[in-house]
Amino acid sequence: MLQNTKIAIIGPGVMGRTLVASLIHAGGCPPAEIAIAGPNPLRLDELCTEFLVSGSTSNRQVMEEADVVILAIKPQRLAQVANGARGAIRPDALLISIMAGVSIEALRRSFGVERVVRSMPNTPAQIGMGITVWAQSSAVSPEQHALAASIFQTLGQEIFVEDEDYLDMATALSGTGPAYVFLFMEAMIDAGVHMGFPRRIAEQLVVQTLKGSVEYYDHNHEHPASLRNEVTSPGGTSAEALYYLEKAGFRTAISRAIWAAYQRSKELGEGRNKQNLEG
Repeated sequence: MLQNTKIAIIGPGVMGRTLVASLIHAGGCPPAEIAIAGPNPLRLDELCTEFLVSGSTSNRQVMEEADVVILAIKPQRLAQVANGARGAIRPDALLISIMAGVSIEALRRSFGVERVVRSMPNTPAQIGMGITVWAQSSAVSPEQHALAASIFQTLGQEIFVEDEDYLDMATALSGTGPAYVFLFMEAMIDAGVHMGFPRRIAEQLVVQTLKGSVEYYDHNHEHPASLRNEVTSPGGTSAEALYYLEKAGFRTAISRAIWAAYQRSKELGEGRNKQNLEG
């Protein structure tokens, strides 16, 4: 499906590069079918040399020729990109956004198109282990729905949702989720160093513990509470550690952090939507 589709990627940053690499290596998309646009000629030259794709500093140029346009830009650049590209996307082309907080309606109005997909991938997409939650406008055809799913599958797993409100929730849970995991890893490693482990050993212990725990969960398919109880002997070290975590509000802090991220995603989206509509 990706072999005969012209794809334009707006934004040569980390996610832009991830999309190019994933489309070619995991999706089998010919490099000649991919064009990437951005304001930095040096960055474009790097990507064009690495992946043998075409590049341009003109967003309009790559948009006009594309069957699929993917916005891999910061939300703060939406108005600037939209103002310079309105009318460039073909009416029958598909617009895909990976910007946090920007609604389908805001994208539709900003670019003057009807076939819109809004998505939220996450950082592990860079190694094909991400998960992308996505929703679409009613004008997206069944063929374009399948095409979008194929694109997201090159990044890892994908979940289509009918309710767009789930995108803000996904932003807080899976989109921001790697940051919570990395902070937890950092805290465990630092605790190991504090006890006296060399940092390299502490890192190895923590990383393999997290990997093994996730694999064990996938293997057993039991509720996390049941698995936690397996390693929590009465009066033992795990029970003592968990007592202090609960006493410190560990569970509540995680819940409140995710809720705060969810509220922030909604606030940012509402602010940008108003700006776009007023502009």
